[in-house]
Amino acid sequence: MAKIGFLGLGRMGAGMAGRLMDAGHDVTVFNRSAGKAADLAARGAVVAESPWAAARGAEMIISMVADDAASEAVWLGAEGALAGAESGAFAVECSTLSRPWVLELAKHAAARELRYLDCPVTGLPAAAAAGELVLFVGGGTEDLADARPLLAPLCTRVVRFGEVGAGTAYKLVQNLLGSIQIAATAEALRTAELAGLDLPTVVDTLSRSVAASPTVIRVADGMLAGGHDRDIAFTGALRLKDTRIGVESAESVGAPIALGHTALDIFARLVQSGAGELSENKVIDLLRE
Repeated sequence: MAKIGFLGLGRMGAGMAGRLMDAGHDVTVFNRSAGKAADLAARGAVVAESPWAAARGAEMIISMVADDAASEAVWLGAEGALAGAESGAFAVECSTLSRPWVLELAKHAAARELRYLDCPVTGLPAAAAAGELVLFVGGGTEDLADARPLLAPLCTRVVRFGEVGAGTAYKLVQNLLGSIQIAATAEALRTAELAGLDLPTVVDTLSRSVAASPTVIRVADGMLAGGHDRDIAFTGALRLKDTRIGVESAESVGAPIALGHTALDIFARLVQSGAGELSENKVIDLLRE
């Protein structure tokens, strides 16, 4: 079994680190809020005081954090994971980040002679805890082949899209499409309400229709249930971040992105309303105001 350093114990990261422990790996974790490591520590994880300490001696270091700033904070600097990592170790960034930062981080990792994989994931926290994520990888074929056994407990599928940055490029396309679907679902349900239709019947019928997708079904159920301050799978603030960097990525290649800009505006207004830490499904209430 391998020694693995894991950085970031949010809703996704905690489940992923737990899966690695269940597979028998020696896992050292770091989180800026140390209290989030308590459950994993009770199961035998070593809690590091810095990313440097989490990376020291690890065969693979995995990061799962919220955004570019958090990623930079755990990887770079004197106490960062890159400074503590040993030559030849894998540096695996699983967070959903901007492509420019992913490419910059890859250069920092290469300078430390690390094997870097751009590896964002798809799946909700329940999937992370069950090892049912899908990994979107950018990196060398040999590096990925060598890393697969260590990544296996996290996922049901690994898709390589190309060299470093390609995994993130795809993830941003997928997440931007998700943002558009969520905004469109909220508009559809609000339109149904205003037309006097029974919303439970609408949601049930929509979920069985040709317009349904896993995202539409999930968020329509959540919008119908309400209670956007509990059982939060994905916050409005994270949805705004993903939409913003998705739009930026699309613009960088000259893609037409009118619907992306509309979704960006909707989620920006959601966060500006003070609902950033509530569920992304709260967007339905924004349209009710």
